[in-house]
Amino acid sequence: MVDLPDGVAPEAIRALTLSRVRELMRDAQREENDLSYLRRLLQGRIDILRAELARRAGRDGAEPTSPVVGRLPEILSESRPPTRGARHVNVQPPRTDRYRSWIEQLLADVGLSDLAAHTDAELGEALDKLGAHEQEVSSRRHRLQRTADDCAAEITRRYREGEAKVDDLLSGR
Repeated sequence: MVDLPDGVAPEAIRALTLSRVRELMRDAQREENDLSYLRRLLQGRIDILRAELARRAGRDGAEPTSPVVGRLPEILSESRPPTRGARHVNVQPPRTDRYRSWIEQLLADVGLSDLAAHTDAELGEALDKLGAHEQEVSSRRHRLQRTADDCAAEITRRYREGEAKVDDLLSGR
């Protein structure tokens, strides 16, 4: 996998060969998929922390003494409606060690396996830290989506304007 810059300008994409545009699009899609997995892990942790803080404050209707662990399926379920322009992503563990080690570092950094052992302030601090990481990951994902979309648009333009031929695609050129 290529280490992609934060965004590739459409005019830079236009200057690439067709095979390089396809490669760039595949790389951007793969990296975006890896980041989607990381983002979902972060969102799950954020959801758990929010649920614990709400439980402690008595805002969730659960007994303040009942642990959050019994409600994990509900907390972690995907109850949010899809966002406008949402795309299908196969969320699976990252294929690169770079993201695996980042995931391990982020989750260890906020070491929250025993929520009851932490104060509200500590949980709030962890929530802020995870939220900042989630925003960073989301921003990177959006830039990669834009790159993949710009590559797809460039490929379409080349076929539409006759610069590329379907026969070339079928023959593997």
